Amino acid sequence: MNKSLSEVKVLVVDDQPLIVEQLCEFLQSQGHPCVAAHSTEEAIQCYEQDHAIGLILCDLHMPGRDGIELMRALKAMTGQRMFEAIMLTGRAEKQDVIRALRAGFSDYYQKPMDFEELLEGVRRQEQILRERKANLQDLGTLNQRLQDLAGSIDQLYQDLEKARGQGVHRRATDVEEAEGDLPAAFEKLSPRQLEVARLVSKGKTNYQIACELGITENTVKLYVSQVLRLTHMHNRTQLALALTPSSSPVHQRFTTH
Repeated sequence: MNKSLSEVKVLVVDDQPLIVEQLCEFLQSQGHPCVAAHSTEEAIQCYEQDHAIGLILCDLHMPGRDGIELMRALKAMTGQRMFEAIMLTGRAEKQDVIRALRAGFSDYYQKPMDFEELLEGVRRQEQILRERKANLQDLGTLNQRLQDLAGSIDQLYQDLEKARGQGVHRRATDVEEAEGDLPAAFEKLSPRQLEVARLVSKGKTNYQIACELGITENTVKLYVSQVLRLTHMHNRTQLALALTPSSSPVHQRFTTH
């Protein structure tokens, strides 16, 4: 049996100190570090203070706030933090089990517990937790790669425009054409909304616009939504075409597909 120390701590919550002591002693002997709590309030405090806690082993029926209320409280405060939870109960009534599973418990065991079965359950939930974290990390890596790719494509189009004499080396008359009179639909926009609209017309992604203007992606999405609504445009492509001179390669790129 592998008893190497796990990096994931188990928060053991029960209003009966003897049960908490027995569970902590057994799990720690099997390589699972534990944190003890004897009420929902104490459990919340432990969870806030110790970010190594990733598994919750909790009694369902406790005085005051029960295990389901604890689950709801932890989920409300987790943010991006992940955990898995196992319910313990001395009365395994069907309705209690259903309520607990709906609240977010992944598994349950009836008291008195078979410690070996419980150990298997703890290890199973720990593996699930590790897989969830790995998937989230992979998703973050993929998202970053997509953002890098979008930046590379944008740079490629900029280089192409420069090669055609449409970039920073454009003639003054070309600049005046690009920055001249706005379509009537854009006159009602605020300076910031117009700034976002111009960046959209250059093919910038929300992420790139956010970086350039020093605002969040959600704020960019809000501005884009406002611009589309106020100008009665249906999508970003239509918006880009409206602000891009017909002679521009960007305009030609949109209209030739």
